[in-house]
Amino acid sequence: MSESSLNGLGRSGCRGSAGFSADLSTVLGIFAFSCGVILLYRLAVLPPSVWLLGAALLALLWFSPIRRLLPEPVWFITIGFATGIAWAGLWAHERLEQQLPAGFEGEAVQVSGYVCDLPVAGSFNSIRFSFCVTHWYGNSLIPKTDNWLPKKLRLAWYGQPEGVLPDHRLRLEVVLKRPHGTLNAAGFRYEDWLFRKGYRATGSVRSAIPDPSVFCAPVCQYHRIHARLANWVDEQFADARHHPLIASLLIGNRGHLSSKHWDVFKATGTIHLVAISGLHLGLVALGAGFVARRLVLAVSSYRMSERSVRLIVLLVMLLCCLFYALAAGFTVPTRRALIMVAVGSWFLLKARQMPVWRSLVVALGLVLLLDPFAPLDQGFWLSFGAVSVLLCVFAGRLGGAGWLTGLVLAQSAVFAGLWPILELVGQGQPVAGLLANIFAIPWVSLIVMPALIVGALLVAVVPALSGVIGPLLDAVLGWMWGFLEWVASMSWPSLNGSMAEIVGLAVLVLLIATVPIRGFRIAGVVLVLAWAAVANLPSDAENPAVAEPEVRVWDVGQGLSALFRAGDEVLLYDTGPEVKGVFSSAESVLLPNLRALGISRIDALVISHADSDHSGGIDLLLEEFDVGRILTGEPGAIRKKLEQGRKVSIQGCTDEVMLGDELSLTFWQAKGHFEGNDASCVLTVRHKQSAVEWIFPGDISARIESRYLEELGSRQPASKPRERVVIAPHHGSKTSSSEAWVGELSPDLVIYTAGYRHRYGHPHEDVTKRYQRAGVEALNTACSGGLVMKLVAGSLKIREARHDAPFWISGPGLARAQCKIP
Repeated sequence: MSESSLNGLGRSGCRGSAGFSADLSTVLGIFAFSCGVILLYRLAVLPPSVWLLGAALLALLWFSPIRRLLPEPVWFITIGFATGIAWAGLWAHERLEQQLPAGFEGEAVQVSGYVCDLPVAGSFNSIRFSFCVTHWYGNSLIPKTDNWLPKKLRLAWYGQPEGVLPDHRLRLEVVLKRPHGTLNAAGFRYEDWLFRKGYRATGSVRSAIPDPSVFCAPVCQYHRIHARLANWVDEQFADARHHPLIASLLIGNRGHLSSKHWDVFKATGTIHLVAISGLHLGLVALGAGFVARRLVLAVSSYRMSERSVRLIVLLVMLLCCLFYALAAGFTVPTRRALIMVAVGSWFLLKARQMPVWRSLVVALGLVLLLDPFAPLDQGFWLSFGAVSVLLCVFAGRLGGAGWLTGLVLAQSAVFAGLWPILELVGQGQPVAGLLANIFAIPWVSLIVMPALIVGALLVAVVPALSGVIGPLLDAVLGWMWGFLEWVASMSWPSLNGSMAEIVGLAVLVLLIATVPIRGFRIAGVVLVLAWAAVANLPSDAENPAVAEPEVRVWDVGQGLSALFRAGDEVLLYDTGPEVKGVFSSAESVLLPNLRALGISRIDALVISHADSDHSGGIDLLLEEFDVGRILTGEPGAIRKKLEQGRKVSIQGCTDEVMLGDELSLTFWQAKGHFEGNDASCVLTVRHKQSAVEWIFPGDISARIESRYLEELGSRQPASKPRERVVIAPHHGSKTSSSEAWVGELSPDLVIYTAGYRHRYGHPHEDVTKRYQRAGVEALNTACSGGLVMKLVAGSLKIREARHDAPFWISGPGLARAQCKIP
């Protein structure tokens, strides 16, 4: 080889090395940018805009001589991280600056705009929809410019059984309130969801009329077309037995799904099937790519280069995916999946000989660049988690696995790999999902989706075919739905393990899938099966012990639920509100918080009375926890609320026991025949060592309060309580908390458990002033969120959940920061 050839190879090698280093630095910068965006949502306080702009200006240092002081990758990481925080922070500022003035809350105002999602039927004959505001009208509180008023509202219009809006562009009279929801240490937070979706106010509609004067920009036109598409699907397939599944899988319209559908999807871990995401767009991309490649090769009269064929196929794939994403509502999961499909297709087109992980990092960066609020979505973590698991399992394999082996391997790896993420977000991993997904995913991929897309296109071309296509789609979906119902009805083992065990299981399963050593795989499978067998064994439910007694009053909105702990013993007082098929505080608040505390046994469940705001979701608690007994003021009514055949001891409200040898419990109920509020079981809890006392009176009225005070006066207590905490009877209603009650009890603290700006108006102003005149400190769960009261060295320490809330909930100027007790 000549000297010039050697020099050429040397120069080429140097350029290749430099290119690889530049690529690596870029990928590191993108990953650092992603970390910066994600980190912002872990901050309790949102940095000021000036600081964020300053962080973004770090990028200018790249053009200064100082850049030579540090290696290139360090600069990329530093600049990427700072830019990520600044990018997400500035978008968060822009969203939080859209605020409804406090004076607007509860007042009727008029707005014009357009409907910006598909309306769905809600509870109590209501229509629920998103409304994008273009103009605010005629209130003296409206500033000269309405740029900082909410641009997107979440509305409900009650008394509309037909579920139809007058038009796409509307002028509405609405009554609004600022974003607010229950706030506890764990569980679903409505305020998180509202902030993530961009809703800066919620409310109800008083009246609605068409407003053709609203300028319909391209986004408005898109929502109008999508609504017409949804109506067309409803018209063409209205007679289909599985019309709700057709609408959800075809165009992402999940408004027709019933509670039964959701129960089956949850039980089988298949909710992802009806969320238009990577699975569906991936199938569209594969189908479009296959057809496009065949057509290009068939119709070309001359031989095209492989690169040209790939480019044409890529463009067709992306156009088909974009069209399907738009037809499916262009929702957050759909946009995220579209970006991931586009990045993956681009890397395949370029045939890049580099680690596939880089394409994942690029997709992550693009998703967060285009949607900096994405980390607030559970779907974000599950999507990238699932793709990461699949890449870990299949990217480095030397030989291809058969379709059945690959399917089982993929589902097992995803099942175990996503389990820790599901635990962190407060969800479990149903064992039934392992079997359900192994059959449902290929059925949806190979049969259902092609049939739906081809069938819909045929009906669009020849409408008369709807009478033929509908039954065929029913048959295809019927097989799938029947299988899922069968899986959901089976009795599945409950695998209970600590987070360390679940993470260990996930790592072991991934090692089994990736380490090509037969002996290791056999030993690993045996170990997994042994753990599953042990985790499923019945065991005595044990609770972690607390060093000092504690009382938790959860924020359940307009209702009540509280937890007492002493040692390893637990008492739950009331279970909060429930509206069947709509909302259950037991499901959204109690279950995740009890699980987060590690509680598996409830020694005593006290239900003050049978009203739905105090006794919701009892069956669910009995299914999930070992409940020793139920004490209640209305045993007959509570027994009727339980499912038939439910075996649990239900007793009346007469007892005097100890909890954990530290808290004395006294139950009292007015003598005589009372129903409803006045039948409430009153619980008095006292810690003898510190002489701290709590009184939970349920919903008793003033006439029952006087009887309780007479009973209290007839007792001979060992000593007067040093500190007394009282839950305001009936959430602070004007029918309770009489002058005698407040004066004789003379509490140090009163707690109102009421909903934020609830229609009942609790707590009533007369009641709050009564406690104020007596010098009683007051807290309201609507303002404070959940409350934790602990006895530390004999003193009562109280922690409000709002003090630990993220910046989009507790920030200055927001509803919770300005919330006041009347």
